[in-house]
Amino acid sequence: MSIGAKSMGQTDAVLFDVDDGIATITINRPKQRNALSIEVGNRLLDLWEQVDSDRSIRVAILTSSDCGTFCAGMDLKEASRVKSESNVDILDLFRDPFHQRMRAVEKPIIAAMTGHFTAGGMVLAANCDLRIGAAGTLGGISEAKVGRGAPWAVPMLWMLPQPFLMELMMSAELQPIERFRELGFINHVEATPDAVRERARKLAKSIRDNAPLTVWAAKQSIGAAMDLGCKEGFEAAKRIHERVYDSQDAIEGPRAFAEKRAPRWSGT
Repeated sequence: MSIGAKSMGQTDAVLFDVDDGIATITINRPKQRNALSIEVGNRLLDLWEQVDSDRSIRVAILTSSDCGTFCAGMDLKEASRVKSESNVDILDLFRDPFHQRMRAVEKPIIAAMTGHFTAGGMVLAANCDLRIGAAGTLGGISEAKVGRGAPWAVPMLWMLPQPFLMELMMSAELQPIERFRELGFINHVEATPDAVRERARKLAKSIRDNAPLTVWAAKQSIGAAMDLGCKEGFEAAKRIHERVYDSQDAIEGPRAFAEKRAPRWSGT
């Protein structure tokens, strides 16, 4: 670990590591199936701020401790206790209850999902840019089974076919990871948790080694198109890419190619 746990204010429930430009965030509650407690939700918000502000970080991996479940969603036992003790809905104690800050992170985020994912686990998966899943696992939106809601699922309409998304939201039945892979929501399915992490790390290294402004513009452009539609999104993408074409990296890339050497990216 290149940054010490004490200096990071790290908790046992969420582990954080930065190694050679790659940040790894690990939800570490295996006994609770990596459910999202208030502590975890608020810590994740702090870490997304840190990922964006740390210029040494090029890409982030979100994963969790091995227990067969990537994230089971909200900690319902904690939610019940909070309600009975203070008559407060647990979401009122999350500083970012629908994980919207995660959607605004400028660095690419890769989900390394080593187990099942549902409810809040699906939120985290949907908010990542690339997703690696484990063979034989299931995913879904289970809120209808427990009387909760999923307004956060609306952006998934740009990631999944509408009939399939409606089925997920209304039936609350879990679906095989292979089905998500067929529909393009999952980039890769690997046989074991270690293979999931290995694939995520390989992708992270590929992204890290590319021109950082181009990677930034790619994520910003796709997000703009989702918000604005095709025509306006294209115009927004051209404006976003002006920073890329005016950069020193746009000179360095062709120069390195001509000189038959690896480019030295500055991000400027």
